[in-house]
Amino acid sequence: MKLLLFARASTALTACSLAFSVWAFGERPVKLIVPAPPGGTMDIVARVLGQQMSVDIGRPVIVENRPGAGGSIGLQVMLQAAPDGDTIALAASNVMAETPQVMKMPFDPFKDWVPIASVARSGVVLVTSASYPAKDFQSLIAQLKTRKGKSSFASYSPGTVSQYAGLILGDRAGLDMQHVGYSGSPPALQDVIGGQVDIMFDGMVTSLALIKGGMVRPYAVSGKSRSRYLPDVPTMTELGYPDMQFQGQVCFYGSSKLPPDVLANLQSIVAKAAKAPAVQQKLIDVGMEPDLSVDTAGLLEENKLLSKRNAAIVKKFEIQPN
Repeated sequence: MKLLLFARASTALTACSLAFSVWAFGERPVKLIVPAPPGGTMDIVARVLGQQMSVDIGRPVIVENRPGAGGSIGLQVMLQAAPDGDTIALAASNVMAETPQVMKMPFDPFKDWVPIASVARSGVVLVTSASYPAKDFQSLIAQLKTRKGKSSFASYSPGTVSQYAGLILGDRAGLDMQHVGYSGSPPALQDVIGGQVDIMFDGMVTSLALIKGGMVRPYAVSGKSRSRYLPDVPTMTELGYPDMQFQGQVCFYGSSKLPPDVLANLQSIVAKAAKAPAVQQKLIDVGMEPDLSVDTAGLLEENKLLSKRNAAIVKKFEIQPN
């Protein structure tokens, strides 16, 4: 009897290993869809992880940027592909929990696709051009008040925490700022640097190099504790805005039609790549906080809670769907 059970277990294990090897060492490249332009947070993380995954599985991992429509264009590409694990996506949590609040999506973010694994989180930092006259947060608020009705804030996309944070700050500080939405951080930051827009709440990844290069000035970071990257910059909580807790989560996503064994294989591959010391150091170098979770159900629930919070923000500020 024991021999029979062992044989059955061995057969199942062999079948599982064979399925993994066929997926992991096939000939076709793996497409890693990034629903954002090159140079942004999602693109940077995708290229760091994709390179390591390619080494681990012995297959090319090709990052394909498909920006537009709040991320829905790229995600549609993934959903239209065969659910065999050869086409997956890497996206920030805003695509699932933020953008659908203000933009009609051709899919259900909680039914049509699932989180494979989280790989990192990124803080949000309030910045202006380095030439802006205000040197600290209090001076910044005072300066913006002198330009009431004429000041503006950028966001890397409508319906994201970048917009939400600007709206909340404007409301709480008594400012009258106009929102200017962009398609990604790089073009938004260019206009901030050039002085066409006053301020922006941006992801740490895309702003950190510009802060270090003296092109933009940081005033505050979101979150309850200071960032390891900007230890001298106060948090919004310290400045009297404890409800401004925004942090971007970057996850791998796949179609909800992925077979359980393929999903498990993908989770193992992503986890292995994300745990590589060189990958973790690269993420830290660009301003990310490595944060690995492969609990699909837990990640899905977290995104649902974020979606509920963001829905309340959209309702309060009467943000209209595009």
